[in-house]
Formats: sequence, C-alpha cells, structure tokens
Amino acid sequence: MEPAGAYGAGKAGSFTFDPVAFFTHPRTVLRLMSWVFSMVVFSCIINEGYINIGSERLLCVFNKNADACNYGVTVGVICFLGSIIFLIVDVYFPSISSVKDRRRAVLLDLVFSGLASFLWFVGFCFLANQWQATSPDELPLAQGSDAARATIAFCFFSILTWAVLTLSALRRFLTGSNTNLFTWQHLEPAPCNARATPYPIANGATIVTTNPYQAPPFTETLDPQKLTQQRPMAPAF
Repeated sequence: MEPAGAYGAGKAGSFTFDPVAFFTHPRTVLRLMSWVFSMVVFSCIINEGYINIGSERLLCVFNKNADACNYGVTVGVICFLGSIIFLIVDVYFPSISSVKDRRRAVLLDLVFSGLASFLWFVGFCFLANQWQATSPDELPLAQGSDAARATIAFCFFSILTWAVLTLSALRRFLTGSNTNLFTWQHLEPAPCNARATPYPIANGATIVTTNPYQAPPFTETLDPQKLTQQRPMAPAF
C-alpha cells in the first residue's frame, strides 16, 4: 500500500501557482535551457545546414550526409516538444492527487530524459565525426560552417542538461515519500509553537503533550495511593 504522502500527494490541491517560484526552480531552468538548445540545433540545420554546389540539389554540410542533418533535426524537434510537455506537467503536478498518476509522471520523465541524453550523445558524436570528415573544398566560402559548429556545440550542451534532468528524475523516483522533491511550491513549515494538548485520565490527573498527533493514553483506572506510594527499601544484610 502506498503511503498517503508518496510522491508529494499529501499536498495536492492545497497550492496556488506562483510564477516566480516556478520559473526560478532549478528543474524549470534546466527544462527551459533544454528547450532553447533543441530549438537552436534544428534551426541551424534547417536554415544553414544545407548548401547548393553547382546544382539545384541541396546537400548537407556534414560531409554531404543527409542522415546527419535528418538526425539532428529529428532529435531537436522531439526534445523541443518534450520540453514543452514536461513544463506543462510540472505546472499541474502539485494538483495531481493520485499517487499512481504522480508515479507515472515521474517515471515518464525519467525515461524520456534518459533517452534524450543518450540521443544527444549519439548526435554529438555523429555530427562531430561527419564535420571532421568534411573537406574545406566541399564548402565554398565556408558556407554553413558557423551553423555546423553551433549545432555540434549545442548538442554537447543538451547532453549536460538532459543528463542532469535524468538524475533529478531518478532521485524523485527513488525517494517518492519526500514531498519537497516533487513540487516547486514553497511548503509551509510545521508550526514550532504548537499548543499543548492535555489528555485527562482518572481521578483528575492529566498528561500534557506537545505532539498534536500523539495517541491518547490508556483509559484504565489508576489508584492514587499506588501513584503516591514510595518504593519499599531493599533489606540490608
């Protein structure tokens, strides 16, 4: 049976959206950075990643290998859309009351972030290798060279951001009972000046406790004489 507070479900519904707290949260910053990096990668390839050398056919600047450009555009678009989707999930995550739904969301974030970091690693190695194999004679007037270098650089940056997001999602998945790991909102601390709660027992005596969640004592009848009676001394030898 899942605990009531698993994956932060105990605070569900008792929050108000705070834009400052949300957009300054480290996880949100990483998602925004990943979103920008993905957009830079596929934009550079689409705009300047193809050249025309003596014909109407456009060739990829990465060693004239169309697979390299297609791979960069595909991964860039997928991670671009994924960043937007998980940003929306992060906004509505504190309001999800179901523990199973929260667990699925965290697990999906873990799988997607891990897959994205792997795809960016493969893309970085693939594009860097194809760019290294590209001859300067194939790029007249260094056409598309800046876009190619920018694509490779932001592929590397994307590896770092998605790897950190993967570790964050893994930590959230493994420590599902800690509410602070699953919400961007500022949780109110427990009041330190809780009022003492007396629990009456027989014959007018009371037990005072400062823990509001402590169970009341047993209700058995106590003999006042036994409470005041001194312990007998041990005989001296």
